[in-house]
Amino acid sequence: MQTTIIVEILLWVSLGGVVTYYTWRSIKRRKQEAHNRELIQTVTDLNRGTASERQLVLELLKLGYSQSDIFHDLYVERGQGWYSQSDVVLITKTGVVVFEVKDYSGWLFGKGYQTYWTQVLNFGKEKHRFYNPVLQNNAHIEAIRMRIPQLNHVPIYSVIVYYGNCEFKNVSQIPRDVEVIYSWELPRVLSDISNRSEDQYFDIEGVKSALRHFVTNGGNPEIRFLHAKNIQDKVL
Repeated sequence: MQTTIIVEILLWVSLGGVVTYYTWRSIKRRKQEAHNRELIQTVTDLNRGTASERQLVLELLKLGYSQSDIFHDLYVERGQGWYSQSDVVLITKTGVVVFEVKDYSGWLFGKGYQTYWTQVLNFGKEKHRFYNPVLQNNAHIEAIRMRIPQLNHVPIYSVIVYYGNCEFKNVSQIPRDVEVIYSWELPRVLSDISNRSEDQYFDIEGVKSALRHFVTNGGNPEIRFLHAKNIQDKVL
């Protein structure tokens, strides 16, 4: 009988330890999530863009980039009521990085020069076409260069970042100045960019002022509506 009581006590102690551990884990997770939200809000609002875009902003901050060098959800004027929307732009010592953020699952196929790429789901039973993100981001970079003359002779790097459970099955012939990567490759690619070129000297404050203006555009409901309508009309 005494042995039974000891076993019960040990079981209760063990159970208490498990409950305490998972309670601690839960509290720690909530604190980390709150901290992450606070970090993101130093750059952008929590209701702007997609969750993957905001995750990219968070990762850039945790890699040590300053909040003043990160710009999210930019709408760049192209003229005649048209805008180009960029997900994230980063100012670095070696140039400007323009990110296109994608969130896909399944297998991805595409070549750098093709107009459309293909997403394959359910082991080949389901296929979807989507516009080549390399060409898409090139258009964004073109719009930024057009509106910010200070960047005429400054390197601009195109980085397409894929989140989600996707796999590059045959993504090839990507231009040398473009990176198509999984999200976990971000630190390596940014390190490569910082090492591939010398520091650039340009009107950084002027560039930042223009980028802040584009971010402000993105917060304007009328501009967002006009952009969405133009895209819809173009597709139709």
